[in-house]
Amino acid sequence: MGCHIHSLNPQILCRIYNRRSPKEHSSPYLNVLQLQPKFRINKTIAFSSNQQDPIPTITSVPPTQLQEPSAFTIEFKTLESCKLGIASYPDFKYNAQGGEGIGKGTNIKESNVETMVDFDVKTLYIPPLTTATTKFLGLPLPPFLRIDIVPQLFKGSINTKSGQVDLKFKAEFLFSIGSIYKAPPLLVETVLTSEESKGTMKEGRGERMDTEGRCRLVGVATVEPIDDFLLDSFLGLPTECLADLNALISFTTI
Repeated sequence: MGCHIHSLNPQILCRIYNRRSPKEHSSPYLNVLQLQPKFRINKTIAFSSNQQDPIPTITSVPPTQLQEPSAFTIEFKTLESCKLGIASYPDFKYNAQGGEGIGKGTNIKESNVETMVDFDVKTLYIPPLTTATTKFLGLPLPPFLRIDIVPQLFKGSINTKSGQVDLKFKAEFLFSIGSIYKAPPLLVETVLTSEESKGTMKEGRGERMDTEGRCRLVGVATVEPIDDFLLDSFLGLPTECLADLNALISFTTI
């Protein structure tokens, strides 16, 4: 029969020697034995060819979220010292004091200086050209002549850092002479900008928005015929027109 010799657990040896008298503990050999459990306890790790190496778990870190875009209520006001020009005629001097509109703006860039704006045309009012608001060649318009402006679109971008403004503007201009003549709508579509707007006949240069929100917006548009003999002939349609508006833009955080 075979004989198996089992080594004693180092912890059991430690307990046996610890029960001896203090005198016996003074033995240098015992001191060595007492130290052995701290250094000779081994851990056995078994490997099996049937087990696969553990796959490390990779915890993905969510990307840093961009700052939520800021939302604004934007108020637009037209002021005095404006101009309107069409064809080869001298420009009309136009006092647009009292015009206003409300829109919504949202920052679209990480720099938070570029704001997309969209005005509600139902709230947008631009004073008509009348004898009270407009002069031509230094004289007020005849009392019976009136040009109403009906906005259809007013939206674009405003850079609050540089002051640059670019707003798409679309409106119908309604010419009337009292109750005896009303022309079909004259459609005007342009970009009102604080920069330069230039056509083949007309041109204008705007002014960027200052710290108080004041700016000058200009836009040149091509005006197509409206199949009205009187107005088509009088204005020489198709032709170009120029809008030059002195304005005030203010922001309110929502």
